[in-house]
Amino acid sequence: MFAYQINRNEDEAVVIFEGDLDIESGEVLEEDILPAVSEYPNIRLNFGEVYFVDSSGIGLIIRTVDELRERGRSVKIEHVRPEVMEVFELLQIREILGEEAFD
Repeated sequence: MFAYQINRNEDEAVVIFEGDLDIESGEVLEEDILPAVSEYPNIRLNFGEVYFVDSSGIGLIIRTVDELRERGRSVKIEHVRPEVMEVFELLQIREILGEEAFD
């Protein structure tokens, strides 16, 4: 099960993910979340309640961060659980997105 919450203020949107980030959550991310936050100059993606990310979820993260950056937005990934960070490290997500993407 995947859910999310968006907290907004004047110049920042914080997206709090909960559940598994996989192929089933892709449509929600691309069709609901991305349009809702793309106007904010600063976006934080909080992974504190994400316990599993599969290869399609990794692709979604990369595409989302790239698309927001292309729009001139600052994107930070934060509160990544150890088991998810292990997947990020195995797939070299820090190198792909850059260290500046992680808080």
